[in-house]
Amino acid sequence: MKEIPTYDELKLALDQSVDGISIHGMDGRFIYVNKAFASMHGYSSEELIGMKIGGTVSEEELRNNLHRKNHILNDGSWTGESTHRRNDGHHFPVFISITQLVNHKEAPEAYLSFVRDISQQKEIEAQLRHAQKMEALGTLAGGIAHNFNNLLMGIQGTASLVLLDTDPDHPHYQRLKSIEKLVHSGSKLTNQLLGYAREGRYEVKPSHLNQLVQETAETFAIAKKEIRIHFDLDANLLGIRADQDQIEQVLLNFYINAAEAMKSGGDLYLSTKNVTHEAMKGKPYKPKKGPYVLLTVKDTGIGMDRETKDRIFEPFFTTKGLVSGTGLGLSSVYGIVKAHGGYIDVQSEIGKGAIFYVYLPAWEKTSPKGPSPSKETYPGEETILIVDDEDIILTVGEQMLQSMGYRAVAAQGGRAAVELYKEKKDMIDLVVLDLIMPDLGGAETFEFLKQIDPNIKVLLSSGYGRDGHVEEILERGCDGFIQKPFDINELSSKIRGILDHQSSDLNC
Repeated sequence: MKEIPTYDELKLALDQSVDGISIHGMDGRFIYVNKAFASMHGYSSEELIGMKIGGTVSEEELRNNLHRKNHILNDGSWTGESTHRRNDGHHFPVFISITQLVNHKEAPEAYLSFVRDISQQKEIEAQLRHAQKMEALGTLAGGIAHNFNNLLMGIQGTASLVLLDTDPDHPHYQRLKSIEKLVHSGSKLTNQLLGYAREGRYEVKPSHLNQLVQETAETFAIAKKEIRIHFDLDANLLGIRADQDQIEQVLLNFYINAAEAMKSGGDLYLSTKNVTHEAMKGKPYKPKKGPYVLLTVKDTGIGMDRETKDRIFEPFFTTKGLVSGTGLGLSSVYGIVKAHGGYIDVQSEIGKGAIFYVYLPAWEKTSPKGPSPSKETYPGEETILIVDDEDIILTVGEQMLQSMGYRAVAAQGGRAAVELYKEKKDMIDLVVLDLIMPDLGGAETFEFLKQIDPNIKVLLSSGYGRDGHVEEILERGCDGFIQKPFDINELSSKIRGILDHQSSDLNC
């Protein structure tokens, strides 16, 4: 028969437990604590023996102790979350189970507690909630931007049509051009929202990050001479696949954010280096394996408190007030980095400046920037089917096509487009197809149209940016993409590029 473990054997077993174990008497003083309990509270076991439990719990938990004692007297035990206190005054969350120890007469003699530090678990839960909130805000921001771009499309299209019939010397001509400029400004605002929503990728190609950093910083330095800029750029830096305009937007937003934090001047440090996914160990996210390019942006500004730091990537959050800021700068940075398959972290304390770390997937090759979009209008005589669920888009789209000489046919929604194309496919030379529609989406409509005519030519259109969903449809045979709001020059260039078998994606 196996012998009962000795006291020393039991003590050894308890001391090897990863959970804190303690026994305190009815007077609230510790009788026994194991090594884990003493360590998590910042004491030695000897220091805790004889100490009252009040030295290891927060003031609030001490006030709740009476309620718990009543619960234990009735049920014999209590289990739940609590807040304990270290020797240095630091508070930390614990999961605790307290059981009443009774003697042979069933009278309570002491309390046995099992304590587990759940700080890391709480941190992970907070990060998960933050990620879910950011995802929800991204969906909302993307939807707002999409709908706003549809409205801008109506304004832009109408202004383009009126300009066609307006002499440049007419007093209204410059006013119409001003409307176009305002539409362009509104489009930039929605692009920031789309960037946050991770829907803002347009033209991805191999790029040099060092070159983008130097060019944008030099431009910024001209306007902000009170800020000293320091470079530490890896000469052997790998390339990245990126939308250069959006990466420039990321950099400029970082510079502007730093300038706001250094109103009286300061130092801005910009560095790049090659890393791998191993550099992101211990982060709340799990990066894809492979090489990365790390961009570090550090300023000597006023820094941020924890509440501000936790919210800086939220859309519309700003510390500048409603008059001075939109709160879209760093939120669009967050979305753009995510859209490029990257990751972003921030480190900051009040009075100690801020450091942003951006990890972008590396790409070994680079290529020069492509040509600018054409500003000419190319006429045509073919028949174009325009498909959208918005009346204003169909109306202005038909008028724009007709003004260029095309025969225009309109279908409201995907189902109507499929039925119309079945009847008139031999007459239709190209389809301008909206991506987001309620009855039958653009992707599904495209598949039905391809089944009717495998050689169909389709120009995809959307108020969202060129995201992965668009790329997937292009890979399945769609001929090109144009983002709303677009003017008559862009539309004509895209259409002619497809009909004349040119590279219709050149200016996407």
